[in-house]
Amino acid sequence: GDGIARVYGSNKIKAGEMVEFASGVKGMALNLENEDVGIVLFGSDTAIKEGDMVKRTGSIVDVPVGKAMLGRVVDALGVPIDGKGALSAVERRRVEVKAPGIIARKSVHEPMQTGLKAVDSLVPIGRGQRELIIGDRQTGKTAIAIDTILNQKPINLAQGTSDSERLFCVYVAIGQKRSTVAQLVKIPSEAGALEYSIVVAATASDPAPPQFLAPYSGCAMGEFFRDHGMHALIIYDDLSKQSVAYRQMSLLLRRPPGREAFPGDVSYLHSRLSERAAKRSDQTGAGSLTALPVIETQAGDVSAYIPTNVISITDGQIFLETELFYRGVRPAINVGLSVSRVGSAAQLKPMKALCGTLKLDLAQYREVAAFAQFGSDLDTATQYLLHRGARLTEILKQSQFSPLPIEQQIVV
Repeated sequence: GDGIARVYGSNKIKAGEMVEFASGVKGMALNLENEDVGIVLFGSDTAIKEGDMVKRTGSIVDVPVGKAMLGRVVDALGVPIDGKGALSAVERRRVEVKAPGIIARKSVHEPMQTGLKAVDSLVPIGRGQRELIIGDRQTGKTAIAIDTILNQKPINLAQGTSDSERLFCVYVAIGQKRSTVAQLVKIPSEAGALEYSIVVAATASDPAPPQFLAPYSGCAMGEFFRDHGMHALIIYDDLSKQSVAYRQMSLLLRRPPGREAFPGDVSYLHSRLSERAAKRSDQTGAGSLTALPVIETQAGDVSAYIPTNVISITDGQIFLETELFYRGVRPAINVGLSVSRVGSAAQLKPMKALCGTLKLDLAQYREVAAFAQFGSDLDTATQYLLHRGARLTEILKQSQFSPLPIEQQIVV
């Protein structure tokens, strides 16, 4: 009853191949051993018993991709779960593919607008970048991701916008409650943003294997746009739960545990996923896939195993803090610890001109604010910094689900 099956007699099976059990449940071969094969199940294991026949499908795990997926909610294997009928006009694509090489890439230079003033001015994100959103629970990590999807609506749904200007969105929900996922689907669909988005859901009630696979499935769907000269954004919400699911599978498959009982290849699990988000060169169609992985920390501990791994893989992080959130600074971005390593190259010229000193001003404000608590008689320069910093902090506040287009942000 642990979602793992040991199958004897299938000698020619490939790693990552899909198999089908007599009950109709599908599985994936992960451990190829001398006598048997360790298979993880994508469905309920209650109908499987010892001595059952297992069929090889002959194909490595693949999912449906294409424009027909837009507006749909699917599970980790790409099967629709939104009750809108079967998918039509889709092609199939392997879930695990190699990331584009160095020659097939180009440096990030186009902006990916999130509609959040604090992000677009201080930690700008470019198309093809991987920017981690990290913070404790209930600090507004998902809200940043959903706002980014909603912010693409004016561009995506405008008349005469070509596919190469649009930004298609893929949202992967991993290990979240079904009620939460339903709510997250409702917000974009009411705003009319679901028609350029795909939702891949592996909920908390699903076994570990679909939760492990969902990010790769969503990535394959996003890569369809990337490789056809279009732009896509993928949000993995969140990778902490994926690593927990992967740890469970690995331990049950008797792979040796490492730090925090995670298997040794857990950093490869995430690096091979993030490397697939890339900006393609002009020769390969100039498409892009931008990734916003989400990591949940425990009590602000960024030095735990998974957070440090993912921070080192991505091109920067947006660090959210509980303390700021409760002080009413929302989005609760800690400006000092958040960076974007490639995004400034993608920032629009007017925004760049305005925000050049912004980060410095806020840093000076934080420094002065700490001193100002002790002394009362402050000189005029210090008072200026304090007032300016307080005003800047107020400007950067923004309520949920109300993204601002970039031209309005610049005016502000």
